[in-house]
Amino acid sequence: MNFRLLLAQFTKRPWLLTMLLWMALVVPAQGAVQLRVAVEKGVNRLKVGSSTNAIVKDASGRKLGDIAAMNAFYATPSEGGVAVDTMRAGAVWIEPLAGGYVYIGDFWYRGEVLVIPSNKGLTAINYVDLEQYLYSVLGSEMSASWPLEALKAQAVAARTYAIYKQQKERNAFYDLSNTQASQVYKGVAKEFSSTQTAVNATAGQVLTYDNQLILSVFHACSGGRTENVEDVWSEALPYLRGVQDYDQDVTQCQWVKSFSPGELNKRISGVGNVVSITPTLTTNGSIKSMKIVGTSGTRELKGEAVRNALGLKSTRFTITQEPTGLRFDGRGWGHGLGLSQWGAYNLAARGINYRQILGHYYSGTKLSTIKAK
Repeated sequence: MNFRLLLAQFTKRPWLLTMLLWMALVVPAQGAVQLRVAVEKGVNRLKVGSSTNAIVKDASGRKLGDIAAMNAFYATPSEGGVAVDTMRAGAVWIEPLAGGYVYIGDFWYRGEVLVIPSNKGLTAINYVDLEQYLYSVLGSEMSASWPLEALKAQAVAARTYAIYKQQKERNAFYDLSNTQASQVYKGVAKEFSSTQTAVNATAGQVLTYDNQLILSVFHACSGGRTENVEDVWSEALPYLRGVQDYDQDVTQCQWVKSFSPGELNKRISGVGNVVSITPTLTTNGSIKSMKIVGTSGTRELKGEAVRNALGLKSTRFTITQEPTGLRFDGRGWGHGLGLSQWGAYNLAARGINYRQILGHYYSGTKLSTIKAK
C-alpha cells in the first residue's frame, strides 16, 4: 500500500484519513488471515444488528454505545459520516460479543462490520476470518450436496483466489466484493456441514506456480473444453490453459437464445441495422471475436464483449438464421477459464480426488500451504 499516496488522496476528506490511520495502526493483529469483504456498496440505508450483544465504536476505537442482541437498526449517512440509531461518527464498527453473528442487509455474517460513507451512500465491509469466509463461499458457489472432493477442489481454488485478490487489490477499504465480480458470499445461511468439512480438510492449502499464488479463476462449466486465458482476456498465464472438460452432458450447461433483428440492433450499437456476423474461433472452439457489419458501420467485438452485449451464458455457441431472426445454440456457463465446477462434480463422482482435479484444470501448479503470520 502506498501510504503517502493515500494521505494525499484523502487530505480533503479528513474522516477518511482518520479511519485509514486507525485501520492501519489500531486493528489488532490476527492469528489467522483476515479478509475485508464489501457486502453492501452505495446504499442509502442499511439494516444492521447482532445475534448477541454488540459494541459500537467509531474509527478511533472509541466506544459509542451498545446494541442489544437480536435488535435491528438502520445505518444512514449523516453529515459526512454514519448514524446508527442515536450514535454518529465518521465510520462505525459493530463488534458482536461472545462469538455472535453480525447482521448486514439481509444476511447474517461471521466477524465484524465496518460501515463507511461513500460518494453514493454507505458501504458495509465484513471483516472475517478467511477459513470461516470459505464456509459460506463454498455453499454459495456450489451445491453443498455435491461430492466432497469437488467441494475440496472449490475450497482450494476459492482460498487461493481470495488471498491473491487481497494481495493485488488496490481498493484501500476492501479486498473482495460478495458477488460474482469476486466470488459469491452470502454469509452463514450458505454454510453447511459439508462445506465446513471441505474447508477444514484443506485448511491453508493454496495453488502456486513458480512459488507464486495463481489467479485461480473458476466458472460453472465450459461446454467441453476450457480456454487459454489470452483468448478470453489479455495476458497469457502458463497455468490457465485450455484442457478437456467433463461437463458435456450437463443440461444446465446447454442453452438457446434467439434475437429478432430489432433486438440485435439494440444490443450491438454503432453499426445501425445488423447485416452480417462473422465469428472467429479460439483453438478450443469458443468465439474469440465477432465482426459485425451493419448499415452504418462495422465493429469487431472480442468474445467476452460479445457475451456481455448479448447477455449470453458463454462464448461457445453456433448461430443459425431463422425466419424471425438469429438463434444462438450454446454450451457452457461463464468465461471458461480455470476450474469447471460441473467438470469437478463429474470427476469427483468418478472417484478422482481434489488434488487431481486441481492439477487438471490449473496446469503445472503445486499445492502449497500458507502459514498465518
